[in-house]
Amino acid sequence: MDLSNCRAVVTGGASGLGAATAAHFRDRGAEVVVLDRDPAGADAAAAMGAGFAQADVTDEDSVATALAGAVGLMGGIDVCVNCAGIATGEKTLGRDGPHRLDSFRRTVEINLIGSFNVLRLAAEIMARNGRDRNGVIVNTASIAALDGQKGQAAYAASKAGIAGMTLPLARDLAGQGIRVCAIAPGIFGTPMLRGLPDEVQDSLAAEVTFPKRLGDPLEYARMAAFIVENDYLNGETIRIDGALRMR
Repeated sequence: MDLSNCRAVVTGGASGLGAATAAHFRDRGAEVVVLDRDPAGADAAAAMGAGFAQADVTDEDSVATALAGAVGLMGGIDVCVNCAGIATGEKTLGRDGPHRLDSFRRTVEINLIGSFNVLRLAAEIMARNGRDRNGVIVNTASIAALDGQKGQAAYAASKAGIAGMTLPLARDLAGQGIRVCAIAPGIFGTPMLRGLPDEVQDSLAAEVTFPKRLGDPLEYARMAAFIVENDYLNGETIRIDGALRMR
């Protein structure tokens, strides 16, 4: 699929990996609508020449309305990139007692169920494109899905769910001409990480095998673009982590 002729929606597209993806897609000539919970994301979207629709990925009606708005702006949807998510750090049994059930549930609800909520509704729209190749869905997993560290039970579970549903989704949607892949990033220089002290960032980068640095969000965006344009990539979760293996 030629990215320059694509109509893409990017969740969490107002910051971090999502913003880098939306901006890169726009630079490559794609039409883009950013979906984000924060209404202030409209300014970020406008700055990159993208449309904006406010949406809570966990809410069916909110996402359906946002995607309908995206169709109204672009005439359809060819690509859906799910970057909306949260990170949770909490031990199964800590000093204050067992892991809070509400925080575990919220992490899975946003990262896993939210991604599925968006992609299932986007797939319905893509299927109406009436082509042999109707669309591409790219979800965001994490190397924590396989190498989760202590305190990452909720986050790792949510991202393992993303990786685990990739192949079944690809099989489910093959008849509609829709491909599905996931990207499993390592440690990336998102605004959240860049806000940490330099010594903490340096310590994290030192754990990466090579190159010894944090990932650039643009590298994630380029991987998403590569998936869109390589028609034979399907049903795969791709690590992009500088050979980092967390322990």
